[in-house]
This record gives sequence, structure tokens and C-alpha cells, in this order.
Amino acid sequence: MNQLQFTATTFYGLEKVLADELLQLGARHIHIGNRSVYFEGDLGFMYKANFNLHLALRVLLKIESFKAIYKANQLYNAIDSIDWSQYFSVEQTFRIDVTGQSKYFKNSKFIALKAKDAIVDQFRKKYQKRPDIDLKNPFFHIVLHFNEERMTVLLDSSGDPLYKRGYRIATNQAPLNEVLAAGIVALSGWNSSVSLLDPMCGSGTLLIESAMWDMRIPAAINRKKFAFQNWKNYDEELFKLIQKSSFKRIKELAYGAKLTGYDIDASAVNKAIKNVKNAGLDEFIRIKQADFFKTNRSDDKLQLLFNPPYDERLKVDINSFYEQIGSTLKHRYPGTVAWLLSGNLPALKNIGLRPDKKIKLFNGKLESRLVRYSLYEGSKKNKQ
Repeated sequence: MNQLQFTATTFYGLEKVLADELLQLGARHIHIGNRSVYFEGDLGFMYKANFNLHLALRVLLKIESFKAIYKANQLYNAIDSIDWSQYFSVEQTFRIDVTGQSKYFKNSKFIALKAKDAIVDQFRKKYQKRPDIDLKNPFFHIVLHFNEERMTVLLDSSGDPLYKRGYRIATNQAPLNEVLAAGIVALSGWNSSVSLLDPMCGSGTLLIESAMWDMRIPAAINRKKFAFQNWKNYDEELFKLIQKSSFKRIKELAYGAKLTGYDIDASAVNKAIKNVKNAGLDEFIRIKQADFFKTNRSDDKLQLLFNPPYDERLKVDINSFYEQIGSTLKHRYPGTVAWLLSGNLPALKNIGLRPDKKIKLFNGKLESRLVRYSLYEGSKKNKQ
């Protein structure tokens, strides 16, 4: 099949691990961008990427790229030069989004309107009918990306963002995005040769994404629909074949590995149990109600991975809370490695331990840090 050009979008800080994931899936000519990774593959690989990728938000197919777009008529003519009837029909709805920045067009709504006019006019000339716009649930999603004078036309093959896995039926306030959770797992390097504990597990997202990541379970295994299934060239038999081959990649957790979640809140524990069961992972993940500050390390080989609450969700003194995190890690979990993501950068200093790694991420719009603490048994000097 012909090689096509794609862009996989992701969160800031996850570009490298997404590129690695694409390489393992078989993508070609991979190039890292800003919150995106560019790659090549055929139609089947587009299906494979959407079905499998844990670290991508969307997979966009590149249609055309135009340079020297700085006037309204140039924009109109560029969009009109594409035969849109080969992609969708006059009965299907569509939507246009504009990303990036143009030196000459300051209003993204004007760009979208001009492009819409070109598409609608083209259909009207051919069929004496026009397709309708649907901003909420379109059959067909077009993305116009601007970089100075260049405009790239892309088609969104995913539809709903790929973080909508389909397993999360119960959430707490401000739940961790599934793609960000998977990214944290990838950045931490965790695999099931070491047991995993999320001591403040909330709705269980980190544990679910950890199990799916290690077992190579397709991220979209519980998902019902993709945008590419609305396309004229959709090959249902090929997609079924891709799904079947993806299932063959699934592997078992390492023997004896434990994935455990604690939360002090009974409601959170119940929600996590429901989500784990809905993801089909209740055989592998154990959730229990417990106060992390009163627990102790139980496994010989253990990694902690968690996203502690920030002050807007906490009804106690945030500095004292983070001091307790540090004290519990130091005195109750020696000989382990702990990774935690926090959006409260000043509070992190109250943990009182020196991180040996810091990674800048964003939780929504909130600048955050993923930090690693190596918790030595005895003095660090004896370990060197």
C-alpha cells in the first residue's frame, strides 16, 4: 500500500516516548515535533495506530500542504483545489478546526469560515446540494494547521480524542487524563518485573494504564468508534485484521507482579474498583481503602507511582501534607523508587527529599513536575 503521512498529537513532554511507541508499532520516518510526532505508514497502520497507541491524543492524516497562503482568495483556492468528494459525501456533516499561527490571518474563525465556503461551494457545484456543519459530532473533521505562511490540511482519523478509552465509568474530581497517565508510566520506565503501588489511586487510572501498557493491551480495546470508519475508503475487513493481530501482541504480567492501589476515601476506592473491573483488569489490580501515611512497604521489589492531591482538592494544610509524603516514603518505604506528579511546585519542596530526576509536564493547563525519588535503605553513601 502507498505510504501516507501522519501527525500524532500528544501532551508536552511525551513526544519522545510517543515516538518510541510508534517505532515499536512499525511506523516509518518518525520525526518529533512540538506536542506532536510525524510519521509515515499505510492505511492499515493508521488503523493500527488509532487502536493501539497509549500516548497519542489524535492521529491526523496529511492531505495537502500549501505555502505562501497570506490572502483570503489564496486560502479559498487552496481548499477548493482538493477534491473533497473523494473523502466524504454531501450527506455527511463536517467540522473545521484551525491550529498553529499565521502571520497574515489573525482570526481563526475567519479561516474556518473561508475554508468552509470553499468546500460547500465545491459540493454545491457538483451536486446542487451542500453538506452541513456539525460542531459537536461531525462525520468528518478537518484540521488546518498554520506555520507562518504555510498551511497544512489534515483529516482527523480518530474522532473523539484517544484518551477516551471507554473503561472509565466513575471519576473523582479532576481525574488524571488517560494519555497523561500512560505517559507517566512510560517515562517512569515501570514494567511488571517490579510490583507497583499507587498509594493515592483516586479512580484508578494510573494502575489501569500501567497494566495496559505492560501487557500491550490496545489502548482503544474498549472503544466503539473511530472517525476513519466514516470515511469513503474505510476497509472493515482490514480493520478487523488489524484488531486481530493487535490482540496477539498482548502478553501476561511478569510472574508474581502485584499492582495495588490505596486510597483513604471509600468513595474513591469504590470508583476505582468499578473502573478496574470495567477495563477487564480486576484479576491483576487490587484496590483497598488505606491511609498511605500508616502503611509500610510489603514487596521485595516495589515502585510507587502516584498523583497526590493539590491544594484545591485538599482540606488540610498542603505543606504539612507534602511533608508527610516525604516522611512516609523515607521511613516506611526504604529500598524503593517513587515517582509522583504534582502541579503544586512550591509544595514539592516540602517533601524534604532530593529528587534524582525531574520532568516538566502539564496536567491540563497546570505546569507540573514528574519527580523520582530513590529511597535507599540505610545511608546513600553505603549504596555508592
